[in-house]
Amino acid sequence: MRHTSKLILILFLVGFGLRAQEGTSRSAEEMAMALANPVASLISVPFQNNFDFGLGPDGDGSRYNLNIQPVIPISLNENWNMISRTIVPIISQNDVFYDGSSETGLGDIAQSVFFSPKAPTKGGLIWGAGPIFLLPTATENRLGADKWAVGPNAVVLKIAGPWTYGGLANHMWDFAGSGDTNINTSFFQPFVTFATPQGASYTIASENSQNWSNDIFGGFIGAYYAKVVNVGKQMLQVGGGPKVYYGNNSFNPDWGIRLNVIALFPQ
Repeated sequence: MRHTSKLILILFLVGFGLRAQEGTSRSAEEMAMALANPVASLISVPFQNNFDFGLGPDGDGSRYNLNIQPVIPISLNENWNMISRTIVPIISQNDVFYDGSSETGLGDIAQSVFFSPKAPTKGGLIWGAGPIFLLPTATENRLGADKWAVGPNAVVLKIAGPWTYGGLANHMWDFAGSGDTNINTSFFQPFVTFATPQGASYTIASENSQNWSNDIFGGFIGAYYAKVVNVGKQMLQVGGGPKVYYGNNSFNPDWGIRLNVIALFPQ
């Protein structure tokens, strides 16, 4: 596996080189609701910190997974946006495998592209669809699948007052690579968020994966609180909450905690 430090550096520079336009004045409530919408016209750079416990054959393993997730909307014309969403995982884990090994490094990068109408449908639905790609960028074999994969990706949601609810789904098939695991995997993430006028939000969401090649299912449900704040001139959303895992995946943790820091760049 080749190292990908240059790619990480580029993603950091892209994320933090973007600045809010002068004259922008979006309320904290609007920002909280926009963050609940995966295809909103909002540049953001989430730093999603996941602390998971109870992994491995003896239940003594732990994992820290930092997902850096720059989200960049691009206006194509007066009717359509294209939204780039990248997930760069940096992982450190201990006692996850039978030999009690420890691994630290970069995982496989997932790149999504959504094409989304700028205006909701007549029924008030907001949607986006496009491809998702899995890139074999892991710096250690046990941190990735060593496979290239691709598939369709879609999100549908509705905003009703302070409520946002919907779901994100994708499916990927591998088409190249030397890894032993076949990728024929479906992912589904339903969510519901309530946003307050003060910029706070309460979210319940679950993330579920089904690999049809080996009939392994795993997922978790989480409950999160978040708040939009200003640190100097930079607007952030900070928050987090607990996660509880389920499924027949032997590599699943028992429980975990997610802490988010999201840098916001309103347009």
